[in-house]
Amino acid sequence: MTSENLNELTDEELILEFQKNNTEKAFEILVQRYKNPLINFVFRFLGDYEACVDVVQDTMVKVFRYKDNYSSVAKFSTWIYTIAGNLAKTEYQRRKRRRFFSISSYGEEHETYDIPDEQYRPDIITDSGIKDEIIQKALQKVSAAYREAVILRDVQDLSYEEIAEIIGVNVGTVKSRINRGRAQLQKMLKHIYKE
Repeated sequence: MTSENLNELTDEELILEFQKNNTEKAFEILVQRYKNPLINFVFRFLGDYEACVDVVQDTMVKVFRYKDNYSSVAKFSTWIYTIAGNLAKTEYQRRKRRRFFSISSYGEEHETYDIPDEQYRPDIITDSGIKDEIIQKALQKVSAAYREAVILRDVQDLSYEEIAEIIGVNVGTVKSRINRGRAQLQKMLKHIYKE
């Protein structure tokens, strides 16, 4: 199958092509389709660009490694967002624990430097203004369960059903979490939008 033909396939068809024929080009197309939306999702959840890039990279590694675990019963987007969401939650919990146990880098003899790809940095793209920065900080204060639901709905524009599948709760719980998360945000941001 040519690259042009692969680009015309749906996400589900691409992952099946990758599963059956080990066509790495199909995987590369999926990475291109989901890299930026996942970075945006994870960044909104964690609030740290470097951490979100690591989480998205780990997500793609898991998709590559566990490609055969995908079942066509679910949408591919649901599967990949579930993986990214679980990794983001794990990172969030790890960071929370690390706040209590700070380890000094004293004694390290060498440093390595990576040159980041600045082209799609969500912190530069979305936080272009003061309001965006305040919104992001407020979003970080929303409880994790509500924050995830709000981001998936309001930032990623997923359906309630998709969110329910990703989070592993029923649709009613999703709606409740979104409403509660929005209420928390609204309370924190009411001073921004006063007229």
